[in-house]
Amino acid sequence: MAKKASSFASLGGLVYSTDSGRHCPGCGKPVDECVCANTVLPQGDGIARVRRESKGRGGKTVTTVAGVPLPLEELKALAGTLKRRCGTGGALKEGVIEIQGDHVELLLAELIRLGFKAKKSGG
Repeated sequence: MAKKASSFASLGGLVYSTDSGRHCPGCGKPVDECVCANTVLPQGDGIARVRRESKGRGGKTVTTVAGVPLPLEELKALAGTLKRRCGTGGALKEGVIEIQGDHVELLLAELIRLGFKAKKSGG
């Protein structure tokens, strides 16, 4: 039976740290240094799906746009364009653009005008 360590020093160094941050699953580098994350397109069929959601948001309505076939930097620029077009705030979370409020029809028209294949999703 192994002898139990009596102090942190006897464990042989660092046991746990949150200092390293998030790493890219593809190359193992930190997310902000990763080059493969900026070139990989999101998975999907290339159709932008626009839907209205309110679950898990304290009753607030949010319009989400998922499945846009763009790299991360271009997706950020598109999110900014759509937020300005709707005149509201929003965010880009895990490849999904979230726009505050119910703007499904406006976003559908804007995405089609910009040359994307877009369709309404959900109810």
